[in-house]
Amino acid sequence: MTPVDDLVTLVQRELSERADADKAISMQRYMKTDMPFYGVQKPGRKKVMRAVRTSFAPKDREEYIAACTALWALPRREEKYLAQAVATTYRTYVVPGSISLFRRFIVEGAWWDFVDETATHMIRPLVVDHPHEVWPFVDRWIDDPDMWLRRTAIICQVGAKESTDADRLFDFCRRRAHESEFFIRKAIGWALREYSKTDADTVRSFTTDHRDVLSGLSYREATKYV
Repeated sequence: MTPVDDLVTLVQRELSERADADKAISMQRYMKTDMPFYGVQKPGRKKVMRAVRTSFAPKDREEYIAACTALWALPRREEKYLAQAVATTYRTYVVPGSISLFRRFIVEGAWWDFVDETATHMIRPLVVDHPHEVWPFVDRWIDDPDMWLRRTAIICQVGAKESTDADRLFDFCRRRAHESEFFIRKAIGWALREYSKTDADTVRSFTTDHRDVLSGLSYREATKYV
């Protein structure tokens, strides 16, 4: 048994011990997915992560990738949530070389829970700390056929505050403003609203200048605090 095998066994055991069939049904219904659940909500998953931190620490990036990949490959949603929790917990390995793993979370996850966690807790630190290496990837995502990659490009600076690349944020929002897809319109509003907490005047100016191209949803969300 490798350390990664032991990790998988630990996670499945800890989740199984906390499983709740009724909650599993309601969680599945809330997420509008056919993917099975154990029925372990966030407080329970935090306890599982405490057990993980006690017993597992990747010795290098290769083992980090292997651990995240092994958990991500499991069938239940909480197992995949734990894959993402492992990815963000061991921040030493949230580096440009791990971006293919994070992209996999986005493309294969293909729903807002997986995508938003990846965008705001994995891609955001990368564009802030390693802009020259990572922005070229994200610059391609904004025009990618995959809607979830486009959403990621828009929201990946949520929470970046003064470290936000405002020119890119506004450019990305402008380039996707024509889309009718709800998750893109919502992303534009969310990203602009969050940045307005740092620079309200610039967001106000942008939303005023582009009122005719922003959807009603994007505009309402963006101007909530301005």
